[in-house]
Amino acid sequence: MIEIEHLTRRFADLTAVDDVSFRVEDGLMTGFVGGNGAGKTTTMRLIMGLLATHGGTVSWNGTPITDAHRRTIGYMPEERGLYPKQKILDQLVYLGELAGMTRADAKASVTAHLERFGLADRAEERVEKLSLGNQQRVQIIAALMAAPAALILDEPFSGLDPNAVDSMADLLRDHVARGIPVLFSSHQLDLVERLCDNLVILSGGRVVASGTADALRSAGPHRHRLVLGADAGWLRGMPHLHVLDVDGATAVIEVVEGAPDGVLHDVLTQALARGEVHEFARIVPKLSEIYREVTA
Repeated sequence: MIEIEHLTRRFADLTAVDDVSFRVEDGLMTGFVGGNGAGKTTTMRLIMGLLATHGGTVSWNGTPITDAHRRTIGYMPEERGLYPKQKILDQLVYLGELAGMTRADAKASVTAHLERFGLADRAEERVEKLSLGNQQRVQIIAALMAAPAALILDEPFSGLDPNAVDSMADLLRDHVARGIPVLFSSHQLDLVERLCDNLVILSGGRVVASGTADALRSAGPHRHRLVLGADAGWLRGMPHLHVLDVDGATAVIEVVEGAPDGVLHDVLTQALARGEVHEFARIVPKLSEIYREVTA
């Protein structure tokens, strides 16, 4: 487990990471979400020791993280760190050896990963000959090939086509199934929602929300859609109710904060007394809606 506590980093007058705390649990995938400049990349660099902190700590299984721990983490930076003139296979094998693998083990692992990403037939090509999406695949392999004890991936899905996204998602699930903690950032909120067990949302360098998707949904306002057999305008006169929208027989409602119990029951009772009720259901918000609310 990686635990981040009160992490802080400043650049002159800008506090890029401001008292950030969260955990990356073993065997769980944690999505790191935030707009441009929110502090995600800086936080990852602090975890990996690429930047010095101005406050806070990073722990590995309950002890202060060391360079030896960091060498066991598969890290993928946002900006590619590949040698464009070098052949793909030679470069990846070399990086595997730097990570402590034997040449034979590195070659076997690289070959298997190239096959999985559909790049086996391009192993002898130079990196610069690849499309940006395929270069991204190579960068991903560099992070995954040495059997990492944890994964920290900065925008790993950027530039990947749908097939490569699926391959990458399956590969991450394989690591999680073996108990590996995974932290990855992404602007693709639908993908984060689909893959991640936990979410950490950053805005202005601070954590503004964290937890499971279900927990974040429960923490937000509870809204319901009501579809009647006749006009729903009468709902505007109901006490303790905020009517967000009415369109003919369809209404979106929200119980006001501090309202007594039973408001929704009263709404349904009134609706049934007035005629048919075709739908009365909670609106389950998408992650994108939660994100907009907590970062507004």
